Amino acid sequence: MAKRRPPTKKPKKMTRSSTPAIKTSKSVASRPSEFTITPAAGKPVLLTDVALRDGHQSLLATRMRTEDMLPIAQKLDGVGYWSLEVWGGATFDTCLRFLKEDPWERLRALRAAMPNTKLQMLLRGQNLVGYRHYADDVVERFIERSATNGIDVFRIFDALNDVRNLDRAVSEVKACGKHAEATICYTVSPVHSINRFVDLARKLEDLGTDTICIKDMAGLLAPLDAYHLVRRLKAAVKVPLHLHSHYTSGMASMTSLMAILGGLDMLDTSISPLAGGTSHPATETVVASLQNTPYDTGLELASFQPITEHFRTVRRKYRQFESDFTGVDAEILTSQIPGGMLSNLAAQLTAQNALDRMKEVLDEVPRVRKEMGYPPLVTPTSQIVGTQATLNVLTGDRYKVITTETKNYFLGLYGRAPGQVDLDVMARATGDETPIKTRPADRLEPELDEAKKELPDSAQTVEDQLSFVLFPAIARDFFEAREKGELTPEPLELGSAKGPTTAHELHLAPVEFNVTVHGETYHVKVSGSGRKIDGRKPYYIRVNDKLEEVSLEPIQEVLAGVPESQETGSGGKPKRPRPSKPGDVAPPMPGRVVKVLVAVEDQVKTGDPLLIIEAMKMESQVPAPIDGRVVAILTAEGDNVKTDETVIQLE
Repeated sequence: MAKRRPPTKKPKKMTRSSTPAIKTSKSVASRPSEFTITPAAGKPVLLTDVALRDGHQSLLATRMRTEDMLPIAQKLDGVGYWSLEVWGGATFDTCLRFLKEDPWERLRALRAAMPNTKLQMLLRGQNLVGYRHYADDVVERFIERSATNGIDVFRIFDALNDVRNLDRAVSEVKACGKHAEATICYTVSPVHSINRFVDLARKLEDLGTDTICIKDMAGLLAPLDAYHLVRRLKAAVKVPLHLHSHYTSGMASMTSLMAILGGLDMLDTSISPLAGGTSHPATETVVASLQNTPYDTGLELASFQPITEHFRTVRRKYRQFESDFTGVDAEILTSQIPGGMLSNLAAQLTAQNALDRMKEVLDEVPRVRKEMGYPPLVTPTSQIVGTQATLNVLTGDRYKVITTETKNYFLGLYGRAPGQVDLDVMARATGDETPIKTRPADRLEPELDEAKKELPDSAQTVEDQLSFVLFPAIARDFFEAREKGELTPEPLELGSAKGPTTAHELHLAPVEFNVTVHGETYHVKVSGSGRKIDGRKPYYIRVNDKLEEVSLEPIQEVLAGVPESQETGSGGKPKRPRPSKPGDVAPPMPGRVVKVLVAVEDQVKTGDPLLIIEAMKMESQVPAPIDGRVVAILTAEGDNVKTDETVIQLE
């Protein structure tokens, strides 16, 4: 492991007498109109590079393959980082779902390739790397196997900042002899304040956490607020503080510097080709900015050159997955909607042919968030709020359709809401059920032994068992393909890095044209496109010089000159009928069928669950709309379904 570079000249220690105070007269809520900033005592800032997890998760839809990580691993290992974030978050799901890689094998490979640097993961508390609460036996076994396979640092967060949902994970990490980093999910709302975050930090310290992370997932933490927050936290707790701030709003670099002046100990960055946009401040820029200051990282700028070149080349390979938000999105400062959530909302509306209603949904999101007691918008609460807001708009009747996740949220199954929820909305969502007041996981029976009964024969290890518990349908497909030797990752677009690679890829396509509708002619020019998500791709077009965003999803494709039967869709599959009777069951949102819970001739009552669908990475139950008998099941596990399709018929 490379040693840290000693400062070329020992910087003079900054004190009140040697360093002039930084003053501002700008009025800031809850602070005096004039105040003095006193830089914290000088100490090296420790860096965590997140390129191998959050960098490509934020910018490339988590699509980077292990084969593009390992060649540069030795160089990363030699930089002298405090840690490297390499696992967790969405990487587990994406490995199984899209890349057809075993996430456990990735972890072991990275551990072997980087023996000198602490490897870090993002853990969603009781949700682990999934989207629901798992029983304590799953949490304990997952953490133990993660530690055994190579994770040194566990960053643990809960979307609601409910300490009860962090307790078991922190305890197990400590029992494994690893580093626990409990997290404050930072957000802005009428019920969140510095005092509240300080109280939370004290509770996290009482859990036994080794460090505390300020997780600014939407880039909302303003520079001066960061200074005061860090100062207050440093006065309240003894454990080191770590900042994780996304660049979405353009403030992250300023926020990082002010946090350092406030006494920050550790900072997340990403190597420059995977920095900026919805990612993080660039590692090289931070290192250069702090050189020859009391906060000098001690890292050598020259050591980053081959790493930068590697990832610059790698990023071109995944151009088809490029985030639409590669620059600053200042709108988030008012909407507070993270870029990933925006993409999900756009995908949902596109599936409904309602992308033109995006503005209505964006206006609805803060209303739903308020009614839910101002949860921070991070997985899974961002999906819960976003999906409910979408349904409220599309149905034209707020809360006419209430998702299972929304109901469970009001029942307390995700944890305690930060603020007061709307009691009328809660009553509509929960019906006759009483919200729980205990820790959500206390109601869950152990899962591992029960899962063994459904475990496919192709699942071979404890790690396989855990993958199956976390993502049953996806893992089953993965195991079967692995057993057959048919693990094939989703294809990369040929020529995405350097243009067309063969002659047959060259073809003429209209990029500027006139369209006449009802006698009116419009000049249209295609200006660009974004990454494809679930079969849909956004295009940026100018209509009479006004820039618009549209999303294209092929519903039916035919060969030119070859008519297709009206009775079938693409691929020759029969089309499902549109709902026309009270007993025609359609999903409340587009998604993938995870499990069918009934059989033909079953008797059901209104509200009984009929099937489970997955949408926006979350599972929802589809209830029976009437009392009746199941007369037909028009779908199967693994099918993609839409809201205008009848999937089950009742009489």
